[in-house]
Amino acid sequence: MEIKSSFIYVIFGASGDLARRKLIPALYSLFVNKLLPDHFAIIGVARTEYSDAQFRSEMTAALQKHNETDVVDKINTFITRLYYSPLTYNDPDTYKRLENRLQTIRNQDDIGGNTLFYLSTPPELYPIIPAHLASSGLNREDNGWKRLIIEKPFGYDLTSALELKDRLLKDWKEDQLYRIDHYLGKETVQNLLVTRFSNGIFEPLWNSNYIHHVEVTSSEGLGVEQRGGYYDKSGALRDMIQNHLLQVVALAAMEPPATLQPQAIRNEILKVFQSLRPIKTEEVSKVALRGQYTNSKIKNEMVPGYREEDGVSEYSTTETYAALKFYIDNWRWGGVPFYIRSGKRLPTRVTEVVIHFKQTPHFLFGHQANCSSCNQLVLRIQPDEGMLLKFGMKTPGAGFDVQNVNMDFHYSDLTDQRIPSAYERLIFDAINGDSTLFARTEEVIEAWKFVMPVLDAWKNDHTVPLYGYPAGTWGPKGADELIEGKWITWRYPCKNLADDGIYCEL
Repeated sequence: MEIKSSFIYVIFGASGDLARRKLIPALYSLFVNKLLPDHFAIIGVARTEYSDAQFRSEMTAALQKHNETDVVDKINTFITRLYYSPLTYNDPDTYKRLENRLQTIRNQDDIGGNTLFYLSTPPELYPIIPAHLASSGLNREDNGWKRLIIEKPFGYDLTSALELKDRLLKDWKEDQLYRIDHYLGKETVQNLLVTRFSNGIFEPLWNSNYIHHVEVTSSEGLGVEQRGGYYDKSGALRDMIQNHLLQVVALAAMEPPATLQPQAIRNEILKVFQSLRPIKTEEVSKVALRGQYTNSKIKNEMVPGYREEDGVSEYSTTETYAALKFYIDNWRWGGVPFYIRSGKRLPTRVTEVVIHFKQTPHFLFGHQANCSSCNQLVLRIQPDEGMLLKFGMKTPGAGFDVQNVNMDFHYSDLTDQRIPSAYERLIFDAINGDSTLFARTEEVIEAWKFVMPVLDAWKNDHTVPLYGYPAGTWGPKGADELIEGKWITWRYPCKNLADDGIYCEL
């Protein structure tokens, strides 16, 4: 489905890294695959004093380095659609100049009033830029749609999220706002809905009658790299769990929507957030665990601990590992524990959802009264994207010894299908006005309400421990104790979907 209506795409912060690595390459990929209309333009906006020619030269170099397609012979054609307008973010006069530039390009390239503004800027500019755009009339939809894409984080805590909500909704309507979470643009995240709602063998079992617990893991093998200064003000709970992973949980736990219209899907996601059982301050130490990686040797190379990274305080208590246990109090999930963990400097980079099914009512083939060898459905988001079903089979020979075996599917098997990048998919949806995979205001607020007791306890209660864990391991030793049930632990995934084990290498 191509985009038929002409539009202008305005990127604030266009001289930055995100525009070079992700946004411009994603737009080029849409152009190469003939998904953009004949008439469109891209305007870069930032404080840097580029001319059109200089900006085009910079973006040509970016495309040669970060091209997401095998096509290079269309770069010169695509680059002629790029323009640049220097802007001082706090100066109202420069927004008037931007308005004039937009009108000039519309007249010159026969483009209507449809405009998408992308804020690839520091979060402190999120309230400022939209307010100035509105003051210049650039939010009015009298000559075409106007949309605003905002990168995470959507606030630093509940108070700042509410303030940002009020400031944005003062000038912009909710259906004009697109809060982008690149995790939701991944093909395998969207496949959660298809797996559940198109397969009669899964949906009837997707409830507390058959599921023992649900586990979501997002691990990274790298440390904070050059982001130490930013990360030390954020931490794993804010950086990953409050937004990315709670959204993944919502897709795995939501009720079937009445239709596939964005509003219907987002309504069901919101219901999940509204059903999250509040975490009480006094129980934080029992349901939440935090850790911080320490220096260690990985593959015979010594890697620094978190407090030794550039930009990080030597007294920092910021968590690089966070794990939560919680419940969704509704008819489908009552009594089923959900577990989320996310961390840096773990053994491998992987994101997946694991559905742990209950044991059969009468276990004939052994004496285990636990779920350590029960069926699992693994939905791998990255890498080695695919699905894995683990079930018991008889071991050859006498008797009835049972071992777990794997039945798996890999997206790489679909060799004739092109899988678009997350940003490409989300940019395409935003231009088309499809808000399905973008967070709504109420979702953001409910997510912040849920995690605030944990954040407050970690900040204010000095009796809550901060565990150290050696870089290259699966986090603090107490993480397994978070999971209910004897002999039950986290799944320890490897890079390859079908493999698991605590000794997976980086």
